[in-house]
Amino acid sequence: MTPQRVSLITLGVTDLERSKMFYSELGWTPAPRGGDTIVFYQLRGFVLGLFGRDALAEDQNRPVKELGTGAITLALNMVDREGVDKAFQSALHAGAMSLKEPQEVFWGGYSGYYADPDDHVWEVAHNPYWPLEDDGSLTLPEPS
Repeated sequence: MTPQRVSLITLGVTDLERSKMFYSELGWTPAPRGGDTIVFYQLRGFVLGLFGRDALAEDQNRPVKELGTGAITLALNMVDREGVDKAFQSALHAGAMSLKEPQEVFWGGYSGYYADPDDHVWEVAHNPYWPLEDDGSLTLPEPS
């Protein structure tokens, strides 16, 4: 049986130093592990890795052109709308491309989207129905 969890998310990047600088501008600190082809960030309960696209393709045993970008969104939930606005502006200041300015959304929350320098899409959201723990972790509430 496969456990229901994610331990590591790895993003393929074209310029590792540029991506490392982008996440540094967001205030993220790389873990002391890594090297010339990969950078790790310890997050709550899992690790995010930035891996050079060429090295990632080689590791997967396929051509770089087959990596694609995928239809995926990474999300950063905030405790309030002001947190969304601040995080979104920080990302833009660090070099992100705005895809959708933060705004009220149909499901009753507030969110916006940006793309990092390698077009990995991030959503910054406040969901009033999903309270965050003090450490920022998210656990789905029980249905009412």
